[in-house]
Amino acid sequence: MNENVLLFDVKKGIKLMADFDNNRFQSKNQEYATPWGLFKVLDDEFHFTLDVCADNKNHKVDTYFTEQDNALTQDWNGVCWMNPPYKDMKKWIIKAYNESVKNNSVVVCLIPARTNTSWWHDYCMKGEIRFIKGRPKFEGCIHGLPQPLAVVVFGKQYKNTYKSVIF
Repeated sequence: MNENVLLFDVKKGIKLMADFDNNRFQSKNQEYATPWGLFKVLDDEFHFTLDVCADNKNHKVDTYFTEQDNALTQDWNGVCWMNPPYKDMKKWIIKAYNESVKNNSVVVCLIPARTNTSWWHDYCMKGEIRFIKGRPKFEGCIHGLPQPLAVVVFGKQYKNTYKSVIF
């Protein structure tokens, strides 16, 4: 499908969608930790074995990759938790999907629900999507994040399903 059809009506000469400037979703802090309450609900269901985006202070699972480990270059095995830095979301989503296929892993991703992006439609729509109702407050934040969030689950048994959840 040609994305330009969705962005510009050639017949009418009208731009249908707004452009995004380079800092639309930027945040000075990329390291807000997942709220424990939200994580616990998911961990009780999935029983995570690896946290792929963590550091020595905010990891949620005993086995984890730090920025220095560069999870994007590692194999992800088992049941993986991913709350990635939002600045490189496309890379993380592609990696999560590919690892679920390559290693038969389950990868559970806490991400912004950016349904207007190609990576969302090309990858997230292949998994199970759980739209989060409300604004969970991340550790270190005064308020919940301003954008809508979703939990996307990749794995062979999690395909093309959607639901709304409250944590």
